[in-house]
Amino acid sequence: MTHSLFFKVTRPVAIATVAGAALFAMPAMAQTKEQATKPPAAEAATSNKPETVEQRITTLKAALKITPDQEKKWDGVAQAMRDNASRMEKLVAEKRKIPPEKTTAVDDLKTYQEFTEARLDGLKHLTSAFKSLYDSMTPEQKKNADTVFEKYTPPRPANQG
Repeated sequence: MTHSLFFKVTRPVAIATVAGAALFAMPAMAQTKEQATKPPAAEAATSNKPETVEQRITTLKAALKITPDQEKKWDGVAQAMRDNASRMEKLVAEKRKIPPEKTTAVDDLKTYQEFTEARLDGLKHLTSAFKSLYDSMTPEQKKNADTVFEKYTPPRPANQG
């Protein structure tokens, strides 16, 4: 059960952390010629180095070329990313307190459900905040944001090959 619980807890955490809190982190594949020529904003936002939430916030802000007039709306996006990361960290800490030998298959499924719900709630919160920012962007910024998001590929957890 220990092995099973480890993957049941770490897989959703990895997915949720990236998607909910850091939707803009690392590409899963090696750089191709097409990726090598992607715009600097997309390159900055899809770096393949692990980052903290604060680093991702800083990187994404630069990649999206946020203007002073957009700061207030950007702050909402950044706060959504922080909130999502905090919620996932708390959920992980809570689940790690449960001894694996006291965990049943039903508990594993419930844990997976909780992480999935947290990820979905976080994504809804982030999407709402980002939509407000996106709506305030110039056409050039929107095109850039579209490129940043288009080039993003979530990393695959180590246990998934």
